[in-house]
Amino acid sequence: MMKKVVLAYSGGLDTSVILKWLEVEKNYDVIAVCVDVGQKDNYEDVAKKALQVGAKKVYIVDAKEAFVENYVFKGLKAGAVYESKYLLGTAYARPLIAKQLVEIAKKEGAVAISHGATGKGNDQVRFEAGIMALAPKIKVIAPWREWDLKSREDCIAYAKKYNIPLTVTKKNIYSRDENLYHISHEGGELEYPDQEHQEGVYKWVSPMSKTPDIPENITIDFEGGIPVSVNGEKMDPVQLLGHLNKLGSTHKVGVIDIVENRLVGMKSRGVYETPGGTILHEAHQALESLVLDRATLKMKKSLAINYADLVYDGLWFSPLKDALDAFVDTTQEVVTGQVVLTLFKGQVTAASMTSPYSLYDEEFVTFGEDNVYKQNHAEGFIQLFTLPLKMKHLKQEVKTTEDVCHMIVSEGTYESMAGTI
Repeated sequence: MMKKVVLAYSGGLDTSVILKWLEVEKNYDVIAVCVDVGQKDNYEDVAKKALQVGAKKVYIVDAKEAFVENYVFKGLKAGAVYESKYLLGTAYARPLIAKQLVEIAKKEGAVAISHGATGKGNDQVRFEAGIMALAPKIKVIAPWREWDLKSREDCIAYAKKYNIPLTVTKKNIYSRDENLYHISHEGGELEYPDQEHQEGVYKWVSPMSKTPDIPENITIDFEGGIPVSVNGEKMDPVQLLGHLNKLGSTHKVGVIDIVENRLVGMKSRGVYETPGGTILHEAHQALESLVLDRATLKMKKSLAINYADLVYDGLWFSPLKDALDAFVDTTQEVVTGQVVLTLFKGQVTAASMTSPYSLYDEEFVTFGEDNVYKQNHAEGFIQLFTLPLKMKHLKQEVKTTEDVCHMIVSEGTYESMAGTI
């Protein structure tokens, strides 16, 4: 009886070639696993293709709800953004997929798990870090680090050799990753940062020329840091994100063109579309500015950078990530309220926000007459607040005077000049 390997299968060129390679070159019975995190695929066709290529069994796992609730919304609450631009769409999906692969591998008694990530990318680390954290004894097979195929052109040739159906051609050779949160584009002319990306690469958002000429206002309600409704309509997480994707795409919201630093050391360029995620991030940040005190907000923004790095690097199942989640969850207890946002020509801006936990008090900040704030109290505060600056200057004055005295003495002119010092 042949040993079993579980393959993370998408139905695309790379994983279809990998499936055949594992069967033909490595003599495995291949169990194909497709984890649905919101890709717009026909999963019946994906399953049929896997069996046609050579899989012994196919699993289609609907993980959309878990993806949004347990991964995307955790990052949203944390305020995680990698290198100030990337909202981590691909990085959120990888630990979830790794977890599903491990669970099915244990169920099937598989000795190995295989994935289609290249030896140059981040996903190999994300998949394998997840597998290592959850099932360190299972072998990992990463064909892109082992086989003789060096490019997608080589994969096309291999697919033709074994009559694997193709959806990719040399004219349409972008590498894309899609889930409910975003879609990414890499490869082709995008590999040349000196070239402007063309709007024809987009799959979700409208080109700027087709966006409305009138701004659109939308309202999002949050409870404990989690978005729960749009324009007064309660929605489950999957519905809500999907709805915001449509609204944002109409106005070309959430497109970034980024040259990012990969974990493995090189820079890469990608174009990402994250319309709904961008809207939610802006709304969440606005609401936090209303309800979190200065020190907590400052610390949270600082830790958000660490959180984003952990997610980007594939360390979702790490002790530090768990500790940061505990901190974030505490801060989100007061992140409840309503935010109105304006969508227009690629931009999303917070127009207004309200919350029962708001720390903003008009009586304290008004320029008119008030009965709660005595302005003369500020004088003592300023005296204490600026004391270190005053002490530094006074010390510097003394030092300068001592230096002048020393200079005069050293020149033998102290007596004649003493009266002027």
